[in-house]
Amino acid sequence: MDIRLGNGFDVHAFGVGDHVTLCGVQVPHSHGLVGHSDADVGMHTVTDAIYGALAQGDIGQHFPPSDPQWKGAESHIFLRHAVNLARDMGFTLSNVDCTLICEFPKVGPHAASMRDAMAKIMGMDPDRVSVKATTSEKLGFTGRGEGIACIATAALVKP
Repeated sequence: MDIRLGNGFDVHAFGVGDHVTLCGVQVPHSHGLVGHSDADVGMHTVTDAIYGALAQGDIGQHFPPSDPQWKGAESHIFLRHAVNLARDMGFTLSNVDCTLICEFPKVGPHAASMRDAMAKIMGMDPDRVSVKATTSEKLGFTGRGEGIACIATAALVKP
C-alpha cells in the first residue's frame, strides 16, 4: 500500500469587496480577498496539499498566474484538476484537513457548508473533510486583519 501525505499553505490579502470565498462558500464580509483567481485561500491550500502528496509541484505550476486565462477563475477548477490527477495516478483521497487562520470573518457558522462544498468537488464523504479555523491571537498580518492564511493536509492512498 502506498500512503502519501501532502501539505499546503497559502495567504491572500483583504481588498475591496463585500464577501470572501472560502472553501467554495461565499461568506459576507466587509472586504474581499485579492488574487489572480477568485482568491479562495482554502481551496488553493487543499489543492496544493494534493499536488504535494503526489510530488506534482504546486498550483502555480499547473495554473500560472501569468496566464490570463486563469484571471478570475473559480478555484474549484484547480481543485478538480488535482483530484483528477490523483485518481489518474491510482490514488484515492482518504481525508483532507483544512485550517483557515484569520481574526475575521468568523468561519464556524459556515464550516459545515464549506465541508459539504469541498467534499462534493472532491467526490468524498463530508466526514472525510475537515474545515476549521483559528486566530493568530492578533499577531502578524492575520492578527492585524490584513488577510487570511490557510494550512491543509491531504492523505492519499493507493492499494
